[in-house]
Amino acid sequence: MNVHIRTIAREDILRQYRWYLDESGPELAERFLNAIEAAIETLRRRPDIGAPQPFQNPLLAGLPSWPVPGFTIIRVYYLRAAGSILVVRVLHGKRDIHSILEGDQEGE
Repeated sequence: MNVHIRTIAREDILRQYRWYLDESGPELAERFLNAIEAAIETLRRRPDIGAPQPFQNPLLAGLPSWPVPGFTIIRVYYLRAAGSILVVRVLHGKRDIHSILEGDQEGE
């Protein structure tokens, strides 16, 4: 299964990586990147594993998410399509997830 990561999702990952780098140092930041890779690989192999999330926007209804191992407050939000996974966002649970995703109209 192919995996595509939206630019904004890559920015989410980089923003969180930089935060860990600044706040906790390179070891935790690298562990975060490895955990992101593991989460995405899990989704690539088992795309139906994620828990659907409730949203008001019908375009997002049932949008699944999957926790990043070891960083479970951070979740990968993704869409499944025939033969591919699209990583929509990678967001920390303390952010206003619903507002971010409901207001996210950028397509890629």
